[in-house]
Amino acid sequence: MRISVIGTGYVGLVTGTCFAETGNTVTCVDIDQNKIKKLTNGEITIYEPGLDHLFLRNLKEGRLHFTTNLAEGIKGSKIIFLALPTPPGEDGSADLSYVLGVSEALGGLLDGYTVIVDKSTVPVGTADLVRETIARKAGLSDFDVVSNPEFLREGVAVDDFMKPDRVIVGTSSEKAKQLMQQLYAPFVRQGNPILFMDERSAELTKYAANSFLAAKITFMNEIARLCERLGADVDMVRRGIGSDERIGKRFLFPGIGYGGSCFPKDVQALVQAASKVGYDFRILQSVMEVNQDQKTFLVPKIKRYFQGDLKGRAIALWGLAFKPNTDDIREAPALYIIDALLNAGAVITAFDPEAMPGVRRLLGDRIRFASNQYEALEGAEALVIATEWSAFRTPDFDLMETTLKGKVIFDGRNVFEGPQMEALGYHYESVGRKPIQRT
Repeated sequence: MRISVIGTGYVGLVTGTCFAETGNTVTCVDIDQNKIKKLTNGEITIYEPGLDHLFLRNLKEGRLHFTTNLAEGIKGSKIIFLALPTPPGEDGSADLSYVLGVSEALGGLLDGYTVIVDKSTVPVGTADLVRETIARKAGLSDFDVVSNPEFLREGVAVDDFMKPDRVIVGTSSEKAKQLMQQLYAPFVRQGNPILFMDERSAELTKYAANSFLAAKITFMNEIARLCERLGADVDMVRRGIGSDERIGKRFLFPGIGYGGSCFPKDVQALVQAASKVGYDFRILQSVMEVNQDQKTFLVPKIKRYFQGDLKGRAIALWGLAFKPNTDDIREAPALYIIDALLNAGAVITAFDPEAMPGVRRLLGDRIRFASNQYEALEGAEALVIATEWSAFRTPDFDLMETTLKGKVIFDGRNVFEGPQMEALGYHYESVGRKPIQRT
């Protein structure tokens, strides 16, 4: 099948590459000439584990193509995916200008029956808007608009795409349904379902899924705060409730809040969508408020340890990305911690395996960047852990002792265990667990 993917951001590039991997001929279209040049020359433009291998193979074997020309990019395609940005507007609702702008352009270019697929996360009713926008210029062209939301987790997106838990397809067209069934058949051979539903239900499913997970994370962070006040251990509570199959073990790990490109934007957009139809989504309002506060949860602990005086204090920071195995710093808790510590006068040296270039562009010389995790510790009076990269889990504690000036750790991701830190002689504070006081 010939497929086009409009947009070569995170979702578009993963989508195009994975469809090419199952034998389809895929053309990805983007207006960014520099990005298209890099991709055409084999230079991948995002960090996602496992993607580079598939990308280079399909580029070499001629199944994956890139262009800035929309008419050229969609020529002969049976299915066109819209993987375009939907950033939050001033009121928090999703900005559909990119999606509708491309839809308008497509209206004058369609030739033969085509399925237009909303792959971006879009508000309920977007499929109708896209259909109307295309129809204004499409004349007698035969087309259908389908909602097919993505459920990709950064860091494991290739596995999520190649082996999905489920595929959601929103369409009222039998013809479109058959094409989408054919396209996704190779990905569900182990029996996971392709769930067909109406377009509006499919659009809402994506927002509901992400908002539920955001609420689950936030609930556990509230439990962690309560544990600290009551003298309970959040890890014990997490294991206790996670063993209940109705609740499950995933997304119960407490920390310093969620970030990234999906959860913050999608929760906000769903609240705004509810507001537009006269519904006050009170749970999600609370989720947003608690999560915003959680991002700087460690800062009062740090200030308290240093008796309120952070001026000139050297602080090491491990982790800048919002989660491990990505270079994405959008709404990363680390950025909020950095801002609060800088405002208090601290001097910060940071290390992250992938996200430092993005933070350097954002913050310039406001903080220092280390070439490795141990260099970041040199002369530091405390270490703050903001992202749970695997390399941080079992560090060389002997080397840490020679580089970290103060044996003090504030762990925002509960990477270490209290008894271990106590045995090593650290002052150690984490999330929802008893602090270890240095003796």
